[in-house]
Amino acid sequence: MPQYIWFIILPIAGIVLGWTIRWLYARFQLSASEQKAERVKQDAIREAEAQKKEILLNAKDELIRERNQQERENRDRRAEVQRYEARVNHKEELLDQRAQDFDKQEEEFAERSIALEKREASVAIQEEEYRRELERISGLSAQEAKDLIIKNLENEARHDAQALLNKIEQEAQLSSEKKARDILVTTIQRIATETTSDITVATVSLPSDEMKGRIIGREGRNIRTLETLTGVDIIIDDTPEAVVISCFDPVRKEIAKESLERLISDGRIHPARIEEIVQKVTREIQNKIYEEGEKALFELGIHNMPTDGVRALGRLFFRTSYGQNVLVHSKEVALIAGMLASELGADRDLAKRAAILHDIGKGAENDSDQNHAEVGADMARKMGEDAKVINAIAAHHNDIEPTSIEAVLVQIADAISAARPGARRETVDNYVKRLENLEGIAESFSGVEKAYAIQAGRELRILVNNEKIPDSDVQELARKIAKQIETDLRYPGRIKLTMIREIRFVEYAR
Repeated sequence: MPQYIWFIILPIAGIVLGWTIRWLYARFQLSASEQKAERVKQDAIREAEAQKKEILLNAKDELIRERNQQERENRDRRAEVQRYEARVNHKEELLDQRAQDFDKQEEEFAERSIALEKREASVAIQEEEYRRELERISGLSAQEAKDLIIKNLENEARHDAQALLNKIEQEAQLSSEKKARDILVTTIQRIATETTSDITVATVSLPSDEMKGRIIGREGRNIRTLETLTGVDIIIDDTPEAVVISCFDPVRKEIAKESLERLISDGRIHPARIEEIVQKVTREIQNKIYEEGEKALFELGIHNMPTDGVRALGRLFFRTSYGQNVLVHSKEVALIAGMLASELGADRDLAKRAAILHDIGKGAENDSDQNHAEVGADMARKMGEDAKVINAIAAHHNDIEPTSIEAVLVQIADAISAARPGARRETVDNYVKRLENLEGIAESFSGVEKAYAIQAGRELRILVNNEKIPDSDVQELARKIAKQIETDLRYPGRIKLTMIREIRFVEYAR
């Protein structure tokens, strides 16, 4: 065989052998995979069977539990239904019993009603017989007898009521007077204020009489400057080591006094220095005015006062009335009014507020022809005060009628504070003399029959002779009298003149 044939046969034989080996290996691998897959399949089947059995067992257990629970609930429901049935049966028995009792009571009531109707008929017949017999015996009809009885009862009741009313009035009068005295005494005892007396002049002590010349200055320049800036009269006389300051305005008097004392202490007295000191003291006095107003309100526990009201109250610190400091007087009136209000059950805060403001018109910075009560009422109205406060201020001297118990208490407290011993310097003799002078001026005019000073000299009532003074001359006469009073007398506020002229005709019927 040729050699090239082997080169052909051998590769072919190798290929056939490799393919055979590969086929056998693949066959072996396929058989192993099939066996493995079969094993996995069997394991899965067994696991599924086990899970199936477990699920079936769990379902069976759950079913058993559900069934047991349902059976228990059914038993409970049957027991509850049985209880309901028992209660219903019991209620039905009770209703049946009550129905029987009601029927029995209804029968008894019907029998009683019949018996009662029979009795009422019998009583009505007897009553009619008795009424006719009474009318025959008394000689009066039923209506006349009723009227007579009612009249007698009314007379007796009226008599008893009048007797009781008289007794109550007597007891009330006695008890009210005693109660009023007790309240006033208690209030006055609780008030213990110091009494000081102020006057319209002030005296400044000098280190020596040589200081008088320095105060006067060259050609009187210093004293004229001081009087012009302060509005006071400085009196330099023979009084040793003293200078007198006179002014009806207490604020200006205080400014002048303080300024002069500082000038004397400083030693530099000339117009420029006087002007500087007066301006400085004026500012200090204005601050003191506000501080005194605030202090008074704080002591009384009064709040929400406008600035103008506080300043007006502070000016009262420098005002006097017959020697009595007006601010001290106002605080005293407020304390008394507050105590009286507490005792009587009135508004204590309102009474105190009205009392502290009752003389606020005396602290007004503007001059007016109105009296201080009217000025104070206008100031309170502008400050937005309560209507009762305004009425109390305007009525505290009886210029108008008080409309509240607090206004009356302010009047009482004002009278107590002004009339207590030592409160005011004016004596009874001086007071009477002042009223006599006022009446004398009016009576000095021709045609005036009599004059009467009332309201503590605040009003003058003049009786005019109708034969001497006609109606047309009465107003002119009033004007002349007022002018004469303004010229001859010094007085605070204003005086009201009331002219009275009347014609009386007397005739007798015979």
